[in-house]
Parts: sequence; structure tokens; C-alpha cells
Amino acid sequence: MGAGGFDAVRRDESAHRLGAVLAAEPLDRILLLGDLNSTVDDRGLGPVLALMAAPPRDFAFSWPARAPLARIDQILTRAMTVTDIHALPRTGSDHLPIAAHIRL
Repeated sequence: MGAGGFDAVRRDESAHRLGAVLAAEPLDRILLLGDLNSTVDDRGLGPVLALMAAPPRDFAFSWPARAPLARIDQILTRAMTVTDIHALPRTGSDHLPIAAHIRL
């Protein structure tokens, strides 16, 4: 479909670049938050998820905001643990915000 559709080439390329940055990061603790445009089950995020822990499985879906079907907004950690993750009430965005409790 191209850049305006569901093409995953750019997203996968970004995941590889982010994975390289994470691999080079000397700090033990890392908290990565953001719209990664993918669920943690997508193999395209492999370079990132190989270095970061995903939160517990749950129903904190964030996209699309009107009728959330997936969580493509992620809270990933290294040397920390997400103990709870949940979606917050709708805002003006096309995504629901998500929040988490994190154990250091």
C-alpha cells in the first residue's frame, strides 16, 4: 500500500535502528515509551524486544481510540518490571493513553 497504508518496511527499519541504539546503550535501566505502531507479538519488533521486556499480557488496548483492538503504544523496560498496565480515558487523539506501574 505504500507509506500511507499498512506497509511495514519503514516500521521494521525503525525497529532495527532502535534495536542497535538499545544494544549500544551502556545504562542497565532503560524505560522505552511510545507509539511503536505494532503489538509485541509482531516479529518486526524483534530487534527491540530481544533487548527489552514487554509488559504483562492484558487488554490495555490503545488503538484505535473509538474501538480499541490492539496496543501499539508500548511501555518496555530493561532492568525494571511493569507490574500493571492499563488504558486511560479517551482524549482527542486517535490512540488511548496508557499508564503503567513499574517496579525498579
